[in-house]
Amino acid sequence: MSDGGTATANDKIKPNIAVFVKNLRKCFGPLEVLKGVSLKAHEGDVISILGSSGSGKSTMLRCLNMLEVPDSGEITIAGETFGLKKRQQRTEPADRRQVDRLRQHIGMVFQSFNLWSHLTILENVIEAPVHVQKRNRAECIAEAEALLEKVGIADKRHFYPAHLSGGQQQRAAIARALAQRPKVMLFDEPTSALDPELVGEVLKVMRSLAEEGRTMLVVTHEMAFARDVSSKVMFLHNGLVEEEGRPEDMFRQPNSARFKQFLSNVK
Repeated sequence: MSDGGTATANDKIKPNIAVFVKNLRKCFGPLEVLKGVSLKAHEGDVISILGSSGSGKSTMLRCLNMLEVPDSGEITIAGETFGLKKRQQRTEPADRRQVDRLRQHIGMVFQSFNLWSHLTILENVIEAPVHVQKRNRAECIAEAEALLEKVGIADKRHFYPAHLSGGQQQRAAIARALAQRPKVMLFDEPTSALDPELVGEVLKVMRSLAEEGRTMLVVTHEMAFARDVSSKVMFLHNGLVEEEGRPEDMFRQPNSARFKQFLSNVK
């Protein structure tokens, strides 16, 4: 893990570390999906997480905001570590209020958009800032309109999700995540549900976010994005980090035979 070495307990308290994950494990029944995954993301890092289906990529990402509760390990977001406790042989959050609070620092974009179908695009974007963060509604509307302009769909703000293309819906989902003013953005295969001609418009928005210095963890099969935009690439295999490093190193001369095979299959 980390930039050429193993992360230490002191790493997590440095103010420029946005995400710190240590020895994350997660089982679903007898299936061990994560077998001790560690990760460190500094503020402004863009980390692309690669791997074949079933390697644990999405499970790891979902653990970071407690959509899946890990069985063990440590997750620190913006300097605060999620508390976990054992109860009847199951692990659960020690404090649900802490989970709600930390989730406000985390914007998540799913592959299936997950927009509320009964709300307009603008209403989708302001929902969390107004009702969860309790911010001024007029301020939230102004910020939401600016975000929709940023992602290129300001003219669709009064439309319902069903009236938008998949690419437009995903850009709306990105705007909704940004409206929380998150410190970390998580993307779980954000282009995998899109028709090929719509992928580019979403990747363009993600590239612009990276250029702004956003901290982003991206589970993706888009190799060009991983190679050209990432500050770091992680390759997961069978629930473990098989290889990680700078994209220019990993794509030019991978050390892992499994990663070489993965690259040959996706090119």
